[in-house]
Amino acid sequence: MTAAPTVLERSELYVGGEWVGTSSTTMVEVVCPSTEEVVARVPDASIEDVDRAVAAARVAFDGGEWRLATPADRAEVLRRMADELQARADELASLITLECGAPIAFSRTAHVDGPIALLRHAAALAEEFRFEQSRQGAANLGTVLYDPVGVTAAISAWNGPLYLMLNKVAPALAAGCSVVMKPAAPSPLDAFVVAEAAERAGLPPGVINLVTGGRDAGEALVEHPGVDKVAFTGSTETGRRIMASCSRTMKRLTLELGGKSPAVVLDDVDLGSALPVLVTRMTMGTGQVCILLSRLLVPRSRHDEIVEAVCGAIASLPVGDPFDERTVLGPVISEQQRARIEGYVDSAVGDGATIALGGGRPAGLPRGWYVEPTVLTGVDNSARVAREEIFGPVIVTIPYDTEEEAIGIANDSDYGLGSAVFTSERERGVAVARRLRTGIVGVNTYTIDPMLPFGGFKRSGFGREGGLDGLMEYLEPRAMIVR
Repeated sequence: MTAAPTVLERSELYVGGEWVGTSSTTMVEVVCPSTEEVVARVPDASIEDVDRAVAAARVAFDGGEWRLATPADRAEVLRRMADELQARADELASLITLECGAPIAFSRTAHVDGPIALLRHAAALAEEFRFEQSRQGAANLGTVLYDPVGVTAAISAWNGPLYLMLNKVAPALAAGCSVVMKPAAPSPLDAFVVAEAAERAGLPPGVINLVTGGRDAGEALVEHPGVDKVAFTGSTETGRRIMASCSRTMKRLTLELGGKSPAVVLDDVDLGSALPVLVTRMTMGTGQVCILLSRLLVPRSRHDEIVEAVCGAIASLPVGDPFDERTVLGPVISEQQRARIEGYVDSAVGDGATIALGGGRPAGLPRGWYVEPTVLTGVDNSARVAREEIFGPVIVTIPYDTEEEAIGIANDSDYGLGSAVFTSERERGVAVARRLRTGIVGVNTYTIDPMLPFGGFKRSGFGREGGLDGLMEYLEPRAMIVR
């Protein structure tokens, strides 16, 4: 194991372009999910710390140095930030594996390479977008000005700490906003590297600020009157609380929340070609991914064949030490989360489901919060395991008889984040995909494209991240009419 031999101590926050001490007397411990050991301590920011960070962001925004900079100048700084992070890519991958248990190979690609690319995409968008556009009105020729929304609170989740943070920070900076970053308590370490990269890239003081801590710091940031917009990724329950808080001051809001995404396998599917995509997207992140294909809808006529193939493929995936290059499935984030996952499995069995694969803890891994990848059959779409987000490597298999029934089951969910259709006939798949009520939908594939909009319907949230739509979330259009 290549984890740090000593506990990493970060005692300062990044506020107003400086690394400053905190007024808090408490620290947040970062625990490695694969060893159950404390590997770092970071400040548990106080309300006073949050006040200072927001004030610094407010001064930077109102002062206008970044807000009024040319889009080309902002793009240049974003590219320098990307270069700084690229130079520390190996360090970032190791930190993310250490703090959230992601397999190191997955950390390099999904958790590091992808987020760095987000900065470069945002830089290109800043150069391409016309922040002033002439438009003919009903009786006047006007100019539409796209101004930055203001001070943005960027609050990310632990399961994709760098990607989820930069998916907010990159477009916000491209738009000309100032930002206060608040990473999730279990995975704050990579955010320090982001702040250091911004400092080295020459971002003006106060344009990026960093506070760390738990729920109190997050609530103070959301409720702060100096914040103009909140961008949050996390649970639907927390999203509801944030939405209620933001309503009191009419803050702009983007929420990317939970999911219970269906994979609709049609009866003509070529299982050989579909299986690699299915298995990857049903197990990525050890099941701790909001867009996970966690509901497998299969034609009753091919149920046993498909379930057997899926179980065989998942059973072959290496589970173990996330620092091992061969590992595909690592631990889940905490002991509490493992107990929650196991509770869902026990509940499903009690309701009549059958465990086709897994259901327990992997042998030979006495330390770490590991869960066997699990496939449940005999599940009705009304069951708790089919309706609630488990956030673990648990797949429920639901049979159907007709294509129309499959579409009905897929859409019968409180969530609407993602979905996928697998078929041998492309046009048939597209026709089914058009009827699925989710923010993203794949046909014989399933992925997030950073230049296309990503977000959810229903309880999966609102607003979009990615591409032009993601940039627009950080801009306020206003009309100027001159006589």
